[in-house]
Amino acid sequence: MIPPFNLEPLIWNIICTFFVLIYIMSIIKFMDILVVRGFPQDVSRKIVHIAAGSWVIFWPLYYEAHWSYILNIAVAFMWTILFLVKGLTASPDDTAVKTMTRTGDPKELLKGPLFFTLVMDVLGIFFFMKYSAVVTMAILGWGDGLAPVFGKYYGKRKYELLGNEKSFEGSLGMLIFGIIGSLILVSIINPIGKPVSIQGLFLDIVLISLIATFVEAISPADIDNLLIPFVTMLYYLSIFPILF
Repeated sequence: MIPPFNLEPLIWNIICTFFVLIYIMSIIKFMDILVVRGFPQDVSRKIVHIAAGSWVIFWPLYYEAHWSYILNIAVAFMWTILFLVKGLTASPDDTAVKTMTRTGDPKELLKGPLFFTLVMDVLGIFFFMKYSAVVTMAILGWGDGLAPVFGKYYGKRKYELLGNEKSFEGSLGMLIFGIIGSLILVSIINPIGKPVSIQGLFLDIVLISLIATFVEAISPADIDNLLIPFVTMLYYLSIFPILF
């Protein structure tokens, strides 16, 4: 986006980063309040997960032609450092630990949450405004974010792959919301490399969501935040190395 009001690109991109900061911190603060009042910690964690993955909706605001577009990862990088520090030093009573962990163990922040922000860092720098990155974050945020919720609260039909027990309901939630999240974010952002036809777009998103759902099913605990984006990006870079 061309900076409005004749603003310098650096100033405009800093302003955009401030918008991202307000967005992320507002979600986290709101969920902290709800958790204190008895809201399920696991659902809170996944809402933050989805909101963080949807940070790409701010990408179109940035002026990409200026180097400062990399500030789009400033908030994610801040949380990368924060997860490292809190994972090593925080107590179980820390609000970040309560909101973003399943067990209340601070060291859990060094796994899934840290991996998630590292993926945001990499995609925001090297694949900014690319279709592959938007779909990857949608699947990781929406699909992988809601799969455990559906598995926990509705999962009755269990299956096992490579020693990992999953539920059909959880995997179905992963697939459906990976598709929905991808369609929503791609429609909002209109990223580079998006399939031209609606049919082609839908079929591609369904295919990569199916692949990601399989990866999530066989992924060891806490590693899916790395394996899912790795496989989805490998898929796009292997098939369409120029566009994606």
